[in-house]
Amino acid sequence: MSGARLRLSDLAGGGTGGGSAAGGSVGGDELRHSGGAWLRAAGGAEGMGAHLGPVRAELTTAHEGLAAGTAGLSALVELGVVQESWVRRFESARHECGALAGSLRAVARAQSETNESVRSSFSPVARRTHGVER
Repeated sequence: MSGARLRLSDLAGGGTGGGSAAGGSVGGDELRHSGGAWLRAAGGAEGMGAHLGPVRAELTTAHEGLAAGTAGLSALVELGVVQESWVRRFESARHECGALAGSLRAVARAQSETNESVRSSFSPVARRTHGVER
């Protein structure tokens, strides 16, 4: 080991630190976080939930008239059981998509609040650095 220490200030371009963990450029004035990825994922989950919304009606429509001419067949009863099973699964998936979207949005909100809290906690220190606030 060379004995050199890596400090946060090194990552800001003031020292001999290495590259960023994300593969971006070395240095910069701020470590930034964006909720964009979390919000895009939430939008995707909502979109999937919306896509699953009409499935119940589509399954019902697809099975209309199926009973005509098949009275007494045991397969018809089984088909109804299978249809209800699929309806429950699709509804469960739709509700899960909604819950996931809410959780993803909550993560974006929490990280944004944490970023602001950390930024605020450094304000007193930044004011004492020769008037240069970052």
